[in-house]
Amino acid sequence: MAKKETKQPAAEKRGTENRGTEKRGAEKRGAEKRGAEKRGAEKRGGEKRGGEKQAAEKAGAEKHGGADAPAGTPRMLDFYVNTVRPQLAQALSRTNPHAIPKLEKIVVNMGVGVAVSEKKYLEEAIGAMTQVTGQKPVATLSKVAVSGFKLRENLPIGCKVTLRGRRMYEFFDRLVSLALPRVRDFRGLSNTAFDGHGNYSLGLSEQMVFPEINPDRYTRPQGMHITLVTSARTDDEAREFLRAMGMPLKKDGKDGE
Repeated sequence: MAKKETKQPAAEKRGTENRGTEKRGAEKRGAEKRGAEKRGAEKRGGEKRGGEKQAAEKAGAEKHGGADAPAGTPRMLDFYVNTVRPQLAQALSRTNPHAIPKLEKIVVNMGVGVAVSEKKYLEEAIGAMTQVTGQKPVATLSKVAVSGFKLRENLPIGCKVTLRGRRMYEFFDRLVSLALPRVRDFRGLSNTAFDGHGNYSLGLSEQMVFPEINPDRYTRPQGMHITLVTSARTDDEAREFLRAMGMPLKKDGKDGE
């Protein structure tokens, strides 16, 4: 005799399927929730590590005087803070350190007039200035057109760079310690080349006085103008500040030491 099969009621069957679907949905939601919590924990951990890293980098940058400054303090900056500033504070009778003269920026400019006909000389000047200053210069354009010199308007005829912070002090150190003593027949800088607002300008006839320049690569002599922008109120304060920083300025029209 054949065994009679028992059929499950449709309502019970649908209820079982619904409970199974709800169970799988709950498991899926639980897995998504755990995944979200895990990702949140990883994100918070990453933000914490990133914040600690940024704080460490910021502390190191503040210690060494710049956001991207490498380890170590420029020698000239350390000399100014520890020696020149206390000396000037006593000489000028000032207690506020912000009122004491200091270097704000150095502008180096090269005029390459021959670049009107030979653009390669401008590229050489930009390369030489990059090696000397450690910073990429920008090309300067002509403002007016001069037919006698075959000069058109907005034509690249020079380059310049503005140095601040660490690079400024390093360039000033190399200028005073290495470049100027290598100038032929050097007898000191003029002590009157101020603009009336505490800024000093000087010129070099060739870039070879900097030891970074390879004479085999840069064979064409190229001069440059250097402007030292200070926070001094008068030329006398700027003169005293630059002498304290080691600039070989002449004394009373005589040759400097």
